[in-house]
Amino acid sequence: MSTSTAATATATEKTGARTDEAADLIGNARERIDSLDDRIIGLIQERMAVSAVIQEARITSGGRRVNLSREMEVLAHYRDALGKPGTALAMTMLELCRGRI
Repeated sequence: MSTSTAATATATEKTGARTDEAADLIGNARERIDSLDDRIIGLIQERMAVSAVIQEARITSGGRRVNLSREMEVLAHYRDALGKPGTALAMTMLELCRGRI
């Protein structure tokens, strides 16, 4: 097997594609997804930090750490934008953002 054929076999095995063109397309798209995932993780970390500031201010002023009516607004926003799976996504994000205060 030539080096080119070995590289193609590896690329198609990694992607599940049956052609070199499809393997290239999938490889490039996966790189983009990885980049998007890194950005999403960064944004969630930023949201967690902002949420901690809000929670600290609320607690310092005598309020509760969590504002359930606000959480319901966030859940509705995600559900409206992404459908039922958006609710599960928002619940996970809210759980992450409830913080470690």
